[in-house]
Amino acid sequence: MAFSDLQPRLSTVLRPTERPWIGLAVVWLVLAVGAALIAGELARRQAEGDLARQAQAGAALHAAVLRSELEKHRSLPLVLAQDPEAVALLTDPGPARTDQVDRKLERLAEQTRAAAIYLLDAKGVARAASNWRLPTSFVGEDYSFRPYFTRAMQTGDAEFFALGTVSGRPGLYLARRMADADGRVVGVAVVKVEFDALEADWRGSGEPAYVADPSGVILITSVPDWRFRTVAPMSDAQRRQVLTGQTLGHDALAPLPFRTADARPALVTAAVDGPPESWIAASADTATPGWTLHLLSPAGTAILVAVSNARAVALLAVTLLMGAVGVLLRRRQLAEAQMRAEEAARADLERRIDERTVELRAANDELNRQIDERRAAEAGREMLREELVQANKLATLGQIAAGVAHEINQPVAAIRTSAETVLAYLKRDDGEGVTRTANRIAELTARIGSITDELRAFSRKTTSRPSAVSPDEAIDGALVLLTGRLRASRIAVTRAKAPSLKVLADRVRLEQVILNLVQNAVEALDEAGVAEPRLSLSVAATGDGVEIVIADNGPGLSDEIAGALFTPFVTTKATGLGLGLVICRDIVASFGGELNTRPSDAGAVFVISLKAA
Repeated sequence: MAFSDLQPRLSTVLRPTERPWIGLAVVWLVLAVGAALIAGELARRQAEGDLARQAQAGAALHAAVLRSELEKHRSLPLVLAQDPEAVALLTDPGPARTDQVDRKLERLAEQTRAAAIYLLDAKGVARAASNWRLPTSFVGEDYSFRPYFTRAMQTGDAEFFALGTVSGRPGLYLARRMADADGRVVGVAVVKVEFDALEADWRGSGEPAYVADPSGVILITSVPDWRFRTVAPMSDAQRRQVLTGQTLGHDALAPLPFRTADARPALVTAAVDGPPESWIAASADTATPGWTLHLLSPAGTAILVAVSNARAVALLAVTLLMGAVGVLLRRRQLAEAQMRAEEAARADLERRIDERTVELRAANDELNRQIDERRAAEAGREMLREELVQANKLATLGQIAAGVAHEINQPVAAIRTSAETVLAYLKRDDGEGVTRTANRIAELTARIGSITDELRAFSRKTTSRPSAVSPDEAIDGALVLLTGRLRASRIAVTRAKAPSLKVLADRVRLEQVILNLVQNAVEALDEAGVAEPRLSLSVAATGDGVEIVIADNGPGLSDEIAGALFTPFVTTKATGLGLGLVICRDIVASFGGELNTRPSDAGAVFVISLKAA
């Protein structure tokens, strides 16, 4: 029975029952609700903690900026108290001196961005001010009633935050007592600092910030409606004490409509330019005695997003868990039906396996036959390659035979002449001459022997594996066979030897490659008719390899020829087959090396790169 015949039966057997699935749905609902509630609460706490740390860091940063602003201006009264011109004005006022000090205070206010800088004499009357040009100039006004004047005269310096009596703008007054050279008190130097720019920066950040003094009165704030309100309700006595020396509106000293955090950040609800929202309230010390900076960081959206995400993840996790349980339940229902279906399908599968086995056995036999044929073809190809290399070698010997014959004829003729000379020395009974001539004959025969040995070794068919070979010895062998050809062509040969270097190669085959390349160079030089033909052979180490460079000063290689130089049956010779360089590159590749050309401005350059032994 085929497996497709079992499908109608399986669809009936595999239909799930309803009871387990109803129970699974109830469990999923209970777990989902519980997990969402727990995850939401944990996420809310985690989000509040993260927001509290961020708010605390933001409050510390705002406090640092405020401290920097205050420290910059606190130095101004101290400098003015020691300024000789300012002291001289309060000691002996005059129109010229007043004008000079007014201008100095005006420049100083512009440079430090102070709201106002002015000098009060010992009676509290302003003698010079930075706003002397304005209609609201302080010059001539009596400020003896201001707390910062009385405190500075008593204690030496004072700081007082209040509304300006002329401008009506809030600011911090920094006062310093001034004395002449004899130590007599002559007046007070006052600098008024306004925080409009700082408050604008706080408003731009989107996080309400405000600074409260030791009494809890808000002095600096990014929300103008909160200025001179309090962080907590005040008693009547506290209100009277704060209002001393101040002129405030009817809403002043009213508590803020929300609870302000004390030492640790806390979640509060406050309305800032809109409906009430959730904020994280944090505070930080400003280093000004009693001043505390408070910062509100938005929290409602972040907490809502964190809780929503946590609940979504919890629901997803519970759903995935119940999905996995549902899969297991479904698999359990399918297990028995699948087991029966497998028994029915097993018999059909065994039958198909038997049929397929017969087909595979026949295909395997055919594959083995093809492998044997391929191996035979590979062996034939290798034998053909060896024969081609040997044929190239013998063809090369045929090309250099005339030169080698000329090299042998010269010492043979010299031997004949030397033999006749020996006979002449014997007739004259000249033993010394006989010995000298016999030694010459021995040298000539040795030279003939080296040439014939080199020919015999070169022509021998070899398939030896690469071993340690001296490149210089291979070059010497090739030059021995080409000495006559080089001499006939009047080619100057230069060598750069490296006797200590060894390469992995077969000496005879490496010699065959060098001989082919040198012979090609000789033919190129002859055809070009170079006036002073030169040929250079050098051996040098390059990293972990060795390079044999063969260069001539012939016409060189064009880009078109260089690109197809190692392509079979591509040649520039009239009678060439275009296989010499292909065979040479194949021989070098069998050593694990490379044969390439190198660009040159004069002549052709071939480089044999081999592995160092």
